[in-house]
Amino acid sequence: MSRKDYVFTSESVSEGHPDKVCDRISDAVLDAFLTEEPEARVAAETFATTNRVVIGGEVGLSDKAKLAEYMGNIDDIVRECVRDIGYEQDKFHWKTLKVTNLLHEQSAHIAQGVDASGDKDEGAGDQGIMFGYATNETKALMPAPIQYAHAILRRLAEVRKNGTEPRLGPDAKSQLSVRYVDGVPVGISSLVLSTQHLDESMTSADVRDLVAPYIAEVLPEGWLTDETVWHVNPTGKFVIGGPDGDAGLTGRKIIVDTYGGAAPHGGGAFSGKDPTKVDRSAAYAARYLAKNVVAAGLAEKCTIQLSYAIGVSAPLSIYADLHGTGDIDPALIEAAIPKVMDLTPRGIRTHLNLNKPIYQRTAAYGHFGRAPEADGGFSWERTDLVEALSKAV
Repeated sequence: MSRKDYVFTSESVSEGHPDKVCDRISDAVLDAFLTEEPEARVAAETFATTNRVVIGGEVGLSDKAKLAEYMGNIDDIVRECVRDIGYEQDKFHWKTLKVTNLLHEQSAHIAQGVDASGDKDEGAGDQGIMFGYATNETKALMPAPIQYAHAILRRLAEVRKNGTEPRLGPDAKSQLSVRYVDGVPVGISSLVLSTQHLDESMTSADVRDLVAPYIAEVLPEGWLTDETVWHVNPTGKFVIGGPDGDAGLTGRKIIVDTYGGAAPHGGGAFSGKDPTKVDRSAAYAARYLAKNVVAAGLAEKCTIQLSYAIGVSAPLSIYADLHGTGDIDPALIEAAIPKVMDLTPRGIRTHLNLNKPIYQRTAAYGHFGRAPEADGGFSWERTDLVEALSKAV
């Protein structure tokens, strides 16, 4: 039997964390190319350190002249990302940092496996396994520890950027240890927050006094108690932040991006990859399917695994785990899924409308557990498959 009483911990990092700066830049490049051409191919990787950003990888447009033109826009894209995040430090400033653009045209050998041609459907951009997960322990059908760890940092970013708390800096990390009783999250046993501050005179106690009201705002009532252990800026001052304090790379926060360790991860990162890359699109599809299983009341928890081979359109396998929380055989879920959704790369992109510039907003505070947006952003968070899935099962 699964445990019912335990403590589980997840962490989040802010948009100013060095790795998240890189994720943001990679996804901004992707959005720029998708704005020009919905079928654009992008696999952009970013590295950031003291006053320098290096971006490389492969891109593709059908119009080669347009491709050359967009290559010239990379410098402006990078600077706008860093400016919006809020970095104006002496050694990492959006105006003065040096940008090195090493992007190149997509490999013809990769393209031949992925592109549709003749009677061949578009294939997966790579082999791999992808997982999706949902649980009814929060309204967003996400695990509570990661959902609220994100919420804390998102709220602190709001008050920093709107001028309410100008002493906060862009770089921050949160970590919540959530106490479960009878399988239900009921409180916070410990809370860790490290946030950059621009006022060098601030102590750890000063920072706690500043952030505590905002943390209390976003957590469920009663979750913070006198027994909750707080660690706020436990190492002391945190003035030098971002890529000047620690180098960043695209794709290093895959657990932060997904379920905070509460579910398996296939290993592929998301940011900077266009939706022909099943690392991204199939992980979104798996979350969409798992969320609809739970929203339909078929189970309290659901994990979906999909697997693919490069150049092959149909998934190699579909696996469902209801974690003992459903009254039906998981094999029925596995059989129902292909009836309600085409899981080829083209089918996923069409069903979830993924060929849009909707990715820069996913780069911080999680790819899952967000509200679907009018322009198609976070379409994989919809629960519009409930009726069809229930009937198919």
